[in-house]
Amino acid sequence: MEQRDVIIIGAGPAGLTAAIYTARANLKPLVFEGYQSGGQLMTTLEVENYPGFKNAITGPDLIAQMRSQAEKFGAEFITADITKVELSANKKIIWQENKKYYAKSVIISTGATANLLGLKNEKRLMGRGVSACATCDGFFFQDKVVCVAGGGDSAMEESIFLTRYASKVYIIHRRDKFRASKIMIQKAADNPKIEFIMDSVIDDILGDEHVTGVRLKNKKTSNISELSVDGVFMAIGHTPQTKLFKEQIEMDKNGYIITCIDKFQQSATSIPGVFACGDVQDPHYKQAITAAGKGCTAALDAEKYLEKN
Repeated sequence: MEQRDVIIIGAGPAGLTAAIYTARANLKPLVFEGYQSGGQLMTTLEVENYPGFKNAITGPDLIAQMRSQAEKFGAEFITADITKVELSANKKIIWQENKKYYAKSVIISTGATANLLGLKNEKRLMGRGVSACATCDGFFFQDKVVCVAGGGDSAMEESIFLTRYASKVYIIHRRDKFRASKIMIQKAADNPKIEFIMDSVIDDILGDEHVTGVRLKNKKTSNISELSVDGVFMAIGHTPQTKLFKEQIEMDKNGYIITCIDKFQQSATSIPGVFACGDVQDPHYKQAITAAGKGCTAALDAEKYLEKN
């Protein structure tokens, strides 16, 4: 059974930053990047808000540069998914199929996946008018018409944010009442750029190379209509990739790993020597730069833990 000082699970901005820092600390991290490595940035065509890049860089290019930097310092990558973990204070075992890896410390950076509607054109037009992050992509919709699918606080917040750029924002909700808090509903209702479309679902997303509209279906009447929009934003939540760790690590009600168990180690989980960073433990910000910052924190915490133990 192979033994490592640090094993990192996940290779988005958080995991790759953790790999860079632990590799530079000569901890020779082993990174399981999975078969779909890179996280949500892999579907982002233009990243303009990551520091250090005057001109926009594509998400895949940013991930490739971070991965190359980690490799330069000695991080080792395995392009495979973890199949099982056994995590406790005394032992940390990672399985990849039938092969076992023993770790003195583990950094979890498996991320979260944006919930989508499951439409055939959704993934095809992702990054071409379809987005799951208003703060990431809103800037690209200057004076455009967009719609937001959702009915919770995040849908209201993202819609209000989008009015900084878009000329019109439609909020499309499948029910006749929103789940959002009253104050957020009122803020959206008071915004002259926002219009509610209730009892309706997006039945299809229209467009060849870029979004040109959506097809709506009224849930009460079954009537079909088309709405011309330049962008479609999904605000129906995220699912943290924590299934592998359930019943082993303490999580919140939505499945996000709880950190800050130790005030002196901000990325510490409920298991000593196991740390979490990025979207897998952060349900709020969902930005590449905040994930990278958390990855740095996890690496420094893991290094301190190894020094003490």
